[in-house]
Amino acid sequence: MNAIQYDLISALPELIVLCMAMFILLLDLFLKPNNRALIYILAHITLLGAAFVTISTHTSAVGYSFSGMFVDDPLADVLKLMIYLTTSMVLIYTRSYIALRGMFRGEFYALVLFAMLGMMIMVSGHHFLTLYMGLELLSLCLYTLVALDRDNPRATEAAMKYFVLGALASGMLLYGMSMIYGVTGSLNISEVGSALLNGVPDHAVLILGLVFIVAGIAFKFGAVPFHMWVPDVYQGSPTAITLLIGTVPKLAAFAFVMRLLVQGLYVLAVDWQGMLIIMAVLSISIGNLAAIAQTNFKRMLAYSTISHVGFILYGIFSASSNGYASSMFYVTTYVLMALAGFGMILLLSRKGFEAEELDDLKGLNQRSPWHAFLLLIVMFSMAGIPPTIGFYAKFAVLQAALQAGFVWLVVFAVLMAVVGAFYYLRVVKLMYFDDQQDTSPIAPQADMNMVLSVNALALLALGMMPQRLMDICGYAIIRSLQ
Repeated sequence: MNAIQYDLISALPELIVLCMAMFILLLDLFLKPNNRALIYILAHITLLGAAFVTISTHTSAVGYSFSGMFVDDPLADVLKLMIYLTTSMVLIYTRSYIALRGMFRGEFYALVLFAMLGMMIMVSGHHFLTLYMGLELLSLCLYTLVALDRDNPRATEAAMKYFVLGALASGMLLYGMSMIYGVTGSLNISEVGSALLNGVPDHAVLILGLVFIVAGIAFKFGAVPFHMWVPDVYQGSPTAITLLIGTVPKLAAFAFVMRLLVQGLYVLAVDWQGMLIIMAVLSISIGNLAAIAQTNFKRMLAYSTISHVGFILYGIFSASSNGYASSMFYVTTYVLMALAGFGMILLLSRKGFEAEELDDLKGLNQRSPWHAFLLLIVMFSMAGIPPTIGFYAKFAVLQAALQAGFVWLVVFAVLMAVVGAFYYLRVVKLMYFDDQQDTSPIAPQADMNMVLSVNALALLALGMMPQRLMDICGYAIIRSLQ
């Protein structure tokens, strides 16, 4: 197999997604509004095709293509498969919501696929420029999606905030990358790592560049003190877009950290460890404490996200294979929890009514015991209460941090997790012990109801049998770091 053939085969999933996104955008011009279900079906076919190619070309070896700018390794394959699965669930959850609000158009599905393409490039990027291109493609698609409902002033305001702060973060990231390039003379991640191992003369410039890179990564994750956009964008965006922003990009952000900090700048681990520790502690404390004061469910889940990011960072600053695998496991389980949590808001919403206030959950058990039970599982998992997967995820990252010697940080995280349990259990109290205010029937579409049920029950099942998923994460990390 020659180099060009290998390049095309390694990037075949990305090429499929790119071609189908453009085809959907063109096809929408010729479709009548009542035939647009075809676009929805084509989006799922795209995900199935990309997944089939990713699985069929998978090997345990690490391969580089496009002159070392693109990497095909187990970490990329596993994360891409997770991205396909969660994007498919996002499309199922949002179909009814966007149809009722006049957003069921080709550009919605094209933008989601282009955003997913950006995430796939971030996952497989092995060069600063490749990573940055993937990040910008994802970011620009998300900015546009937030503002897609043009008649919604809240969404327009959220999109402006997201765009301005996102542009600032991208500039910081690019500035940091330019400093690393100036010191090492390369943009290739392997070559940067080798140059740092051999020693560089200007250590001060190197550390300054690292600070800017960590700041850019923290913004994309939503970690304190770069979290300002998270509550406003989550609350202001249409819930369908909030569901997308709050779930799948976290997988790509984790890959971004692995490629940049772990594979490229591991020699500077002592320096970025300290920065991540500060961000993790602040994220867990501010996220949990601010969430207690919220009355809006989406805003509460936004601050909850910030606290979960803090736990994800615990595994990363442990700077060990076990820690990275634990963080990957936590990111995966968080995405599943967030999908079910925001999916429940979509299920309870209807035309002209957004079920995003905590009071809208009052007496849910009287309206629908099954859906109340599903949200109970989600809240228990987010709080880290056994036997849900959330408990095992927290246990895994804290155990990795403990092995790395961060005893007091682990104690602090456990105490803050107890504080955080308050606002999750408040949701359970509203559902089961308060009188219902909304008596309208809950009539979700059959496919959404089934997928949401499986999603929530999986949090319970995986909590009882977490080892298989943990093994997959460990395999992906170990093989990719060899």
